Amino acid sequence: MNPFASVDGVVVPLDQSNVDTDAIIPKQFLKSVNRTGFGSNLFDSERYLDPWREGCADTERRLNCEFVLNRPEFSGASILLTRSNFGCGSSREHAPWALLDFGIRAIIATSFADIFLSNCFKNGLLPICLPDDQVNLILAEVAEKPGIQVRIDLASQCVTTASRKCFQFDINPLHKHCLLNGLDEIGLTLEHAEHIHAFEQYRLRQYPWLLRSISV
Repeated sequence: MNPFASVDGVVVPLDQSNVDTDAIIPKQFLKSVNRTGFGSNLFDSERYLDPWREGCADTERRLNCEFVLNRPEFSGASILLTRSNFGCGSSREHAPWALLDFGIRAIIATSFADIFLSNCFKNGLLPICLPDDQVNLILAEVAEKPGIQVRIDLASQCVTTASRKCFQFDINPLHKHCLLNGLDEIGLTLEHAEHIHAFEQYRLRQYPWLLRSISV
């Protein structure tokens, strides 16, 4: 997992509430457990004018130029700005995979669905909760000047807007540690590898017959 320290990125506004995971990455694309290759089908039903067909390359499909992710001023966006209850619906971990594969590193919303929120942290995607008035202000700035950048600094837990306003956000200290150091749950466990190994050796000394059981 890549460490997350800060990001200076174009903000793409998705001014909707209750965006569910089937909209983020539709069910027909959940055939792989690899974490890459999902970006081209992020918000598939809204990004393309013609439906997906087996064997048809996405490059051959007609783009919906009105959909915000396809607009040229938001090209290369790394921050998604949205409303409440983002990521509701099914628990598919493919949703944050698709967002990351598309290039999104952080999501700013007023609230997130619980399982989606957990899946974001497990995959190095930073979800930030801000109150309605602050989200409204950033949306207004983006509407006035599409393509503006916002800076997110995880160490100071601050979102700095194009107008230099700084909004503090809360984050669980453990999640912050994992993101800053690029640690998923396995990586977090391996931070204690020396202690785990010492405990295993101690246990074998206390219960030597366990070694025979392992050998069998």
